[in-house]
Amino acid sequence: MNVLKQDKRSYILVGILLSTFMAAIEGTVVGPAGPAIISSFGSVSLMSWIFTAYLLTMAVTTPIFGKISDLYGRKPVFLYGSLIFLAGSLLCGLSQNMTQLIIFRAIQGIGAGAVIPVTFTIVGDIYNLEERGKIQGMISSVWGISSLIGPLLGGYFVDYLSWHWIFVFNVPFALLSIWLIFRYFKEERTTREVSIDYGGAALFTVGMTALLFALAVGGGETYSWTSPFMLSLIIGSVVLLLAFLVVESKVKEPMLPLHLFKIRDITVSTVANILVSALIIGLTTYLPLWIQGVRGGNATLSGLTLAPMSIGWLIGSIISGRLIVKSGSRKTAIIGVVFLMIGAVGLAYMHKDTALGVLLVFTFIYGVGFGYISTLFQIIAQSSVGYQVRGASTALNSFIRTFGQTVGVAVFGLWVNAGIAGRLAAEPDAAGITSDDINKLLSPHGIAELPEGSGGLLSGILEGSLNSLFVVMAVMAVICLFIVAAFRNAPPEPEEGTGERSLP
Repeated sequence: MNVLKQDKRSYILVGILLSTFMAAIEGTVVGPAGPAIISSFGSVSLMSWIFTAYLLTMAVTTPIFGKISDLYGRKPVFLYGSLIFLAGSLLCGLSQNMTQLIIFRAIQGIGAGAVIPVTFTIVGDIYNLEERGKIQGMISSVWGISSLIGPLLGGYFVDYLSWHWIFVFNVPFALLSIWLIFRYFKEERTTREVSIDYGGAALFTVGMTALLFALAVGGGETYSWTSPFMLSLIIGSVVLLLAFLVVESKVKEPMLPLHLFKIRDITVSTVANILVSALIIGLTTYLPLWIQGVRGGNATLSGLTLAPMSIGWLIGSIISGRLIVKSGSRKTAIIGVVFLMIGAVGLAYMHKDTALGVLLVFTFIYGVGFGYISTLFQIIAQSSVGYQVRGASTALNSFIRTFGQTVGVAVFGLWVNAGIAGRLAAEPDAAGITSDDINKLLSPHGIAELPEGSGGLLSGILEGSLNSLFVVMAVMAVICLFIVAAFRNAPPEPEEGTGERSLP
């Protein structure tokens, strides 16, 4: 690969880091604005769709844009995706009701589905394997910084300006990123006949949207898993996705090249990535619930408890990127999963009186493991194939991460809710108490509304349910160890026929 001049690569990297910050901060800055948005628009029942709409459209469009970047180049996909994200952000800030906000968040998600995977792909194009570890560490640090300052920034905007500002403050970052990539990133592409997989894209979009929608809303009071609507939705999504696989095996330029799964490391990383992504969402969703509902802490303490994970993630990313070149995929993955196992088993043994310092240590160890293994997955996606399918491979990795988190949220939510319901039914002193009272336990004002003497009982029930979930997560980490043992014990490298080519 002919390497771009160092100064040009530096400008391109700044553009990538800015676009990463723009997308990452959007996922964390919105949280504190929830109550203010409800105050403006009402419709508390639709609140979750502010997040779900973004994740749905991002997950569905990621593989599509990844393939488009292979056909037409990274630069146009990045620029158009950034403009779509920017338009969605501005429209969100101008929303006049909850329906508009949800629709505009979906537009934002489409832009993110283009920008996020293509930024990783550009890194794979302009940096060699030895350099990617350092660059991935820098990108991971942006995600870590965003997770720390996002909630604080969102709270500031809500308290001192308006919630509308959380969607428009990133406009300068987007514009500068667009200009840097437009000005300095030059692609030299060979003209070739292009065949668009419209059928595959349509089947994937409808089928995956139906499946992710089912996972997002299923199991509640409105849509039980056994309801005719949910059964029809799940069966229909499975049929459409099976048809998608048939189409992909026959078309000339498949949106998802199935031959990627003939590459051993990509197949192994895909399976492992589902479990690791579920562990990530499980920790970030339910550890704060433990801090507030079991230990009686506040939201600020919950955020601070997760801070060591961001630090550990950065450290793990940097070390993993360097180790994979020297020691290969298998050894690097096993080291990362061992860290995950230590963190997961440690949290599975914690109880209400476990010292806060101990929790911080385990979340740090968890973070090191996440940094190790997630960076490895990204490098494998970029380095196991050549230029012609690198966009599709990188997008597949990004999609699997989002898919794993979506499945994890659904499955873990069912597990915790079932645990709470079962423990309430088995507790003689819980007569008249419902699972809805758990929500009051998490609110300083709501505690006063609980029946007298029920606070400790509910805290114990929540502790038992969450502890059982942490045990399940520890088992998942152990299973992941057996999966990553199937990696090749060599650094990832393009296989023959994957279309390796150079950039100027």
